[in-house]
Amino acid sequence: MRWRVDPSHAGPIFQQIVQLVVRGVATGRLAVGEKLPSVRDLARELVINPNTIAKAYRELEADGVVESRRGSGTFVAPRRVVFKSDERRRRFRAALEVALLEAVSLGLTPREVDEAYKSLRKRLRLVEVKK
Repeated sequence: MRWRVDPSHAGPIFQQIVQLVVRGVATGRLAVGEKLPSVRDLARELVINPNTIAKAYRELEADGVVESRRGSGTFVAPRRVVFKSDERRRRFRAALEVALLEAVSLGLTPREVDEAYKSLRKRLRLVEVKK
């Protein structure tokens, strides 16, 4: 996986790292059981403070995205349901509302929004997950 952060981005760097991992897992670029770079190695590669990487890894672990194995490193965790169904839908709707409000503020038409949604689903290879 390609690790890149943008120091000029408005958000904190640790959040960018969290999003990179979440996106990597969602798109399949990071597979369950795959080892992430060590805190020191990734800090060296990105030329940032190791505490920033450690903070991102802690947040990812708290969210159940990765698991830390003492003496072995940090690995992509098996997918698990962290939130109940209602909470997952509420969070998704809140995120979707932000995206749609942004689309409206940019002057996109409903057709452009639909096309962008379909294109993004295809690019991210979103498929139905069987329970």
